Amino acid sequence: MKDAVQPDVIVIGAGVVGLSAAIAAQARGLHVTVLDREGPAAGASAGNAGAFAFTDILPLASPGILKKAPKWLLDPLGPLSVPPAYAAQIAPWMFRFWRACSPSRVAHSTAAQTAIMDLSKAELEPFLSATGTLPMLRKEGNLQVYESDAELKASFPGWIARAEHGIEFRHMGAAEMAEIQPGLAPRFTHGTFTPGWFSIADPKLYTLALSDHFRSKGGVIERAEITALKPIGGGVELTGKDGTSRRAPHVVLSAGAFSHQVARTLGERIPLETERGYNTTLPQSAFDLRTQVTFGGHGFVVTRLSTGIRVGGAVELGGLKLPPNFRRSEAMLKKAQAFLPGLKSEGGVQWMGFRPSLPDSLPAIGRARATDRVVYAFGHGHLGLTQSAGTARLVADLLTGHQPAIDMKPFSPQRF
Repeated sequence: MKDAVQPDVIVIGAGVVGLSAAIAAQARGLHVTVLDREGPAAGASAGNAGAFAFTDILPLASPGILKKAPKWLLDPLGPLSVPPAYAAQIAPWMFRFWRACSPSRVAHSTAAQTAIMDLSKAELEPFLSATGTLPMLRKEGNLQVYESDAELKASFPGWIARAEHGIEFRHMGAAEMAEIQPGLAPRFTHGTFTPGWFSIADPKLYTLALSDHFRSKGGVIERAEITALKPIGGGVELTGKDGTSRRAPHVVLSAGAFSHQVARTLGERIPLETERGYNTTLPQSAFDLRTQVTFGGHGFVVTRLSTGIRVGGAVELGGLKLPPNFRRSEAMLKKAQAFLPGLKSEGGVQWMGFRPSLPDSLPAIGRARATDRVVYAFGHGHLGLTQSAGTARLVADLLTGHQPAIDMKPFSPQRF
């Protein structure tokens, strides 16, 4: 084995995407070290809804969201909000987001999203088997609920797009919904069930299991906050916040919502923003949840994990520095109690995390402009877990000189 101080690849970021990429590179025979400012599963990988949302091929940037956005933005605790203190700073990103909502760009993003979703789904179970985490996979489906026939019909364009890509679903009324998920409030009169919706027992435990597997195969994980990258002869120099430096032949930048700050030291300005996600995780006894339930009109989901019932979602575009506004968690929990009348709300644990998001809803996966020895893999928004296995395959292909499994142009970090 090579000296751990001289790895073939350093991966910056120990979230689910970074660790998956590290494991995929390791499986190709590369010696890999992972660096993270806090350690494995410390960020968004710990508190997400636990879904492998392979059917979620429609970008967040779409005409549909533009129709809903004005109403949502009027509610500071609603599904989409921008804190006034951050409004001016995020204005350029919002302009790019608005441009990405044009029909032609949505069609382009949907095709690209479908490609990476299909790849990620194909890679998932082999990846889980190889890492010993397959028992954590659940195939319990997803139920999207609506409060009227009009709301259901308004969702049809999205379902038509999914049907064109072979995604299975069925629309239903209240009686059939009750068979799949008893206990819904009568206000929900229609629903759509997607059986091909997978989830993980607990996203934090899964990410920690990946870190254990990586270490068991000789991988090294260290706590270090990398603030700068510099191309050098035969590799890359990494500078830490503490002033120390190290070198590696190749680097994968997968530091979530902090990635653009490091990329800027290579001369690239990538418009990465932060979807601040909130949730409350209740005890397992809080509700008899049998499938993940999506309250799309209200921007949140309720998920059954091995560690509890998680109520979370929504989007707060508030950057990295503003303090958490846990009134958002409380507002979602209050709605969940009304929508699932038997839900017990006591004993919950609140959480807020940073979901790295690009204006067109596609991640940045590809080489840096300044050097082909740095590969970017960040910006997955709320789909990091979903696309982790597919991203890992693409990163490993790039590191080892193989032809990537899908067209990489839509994900180019330089597309902006």
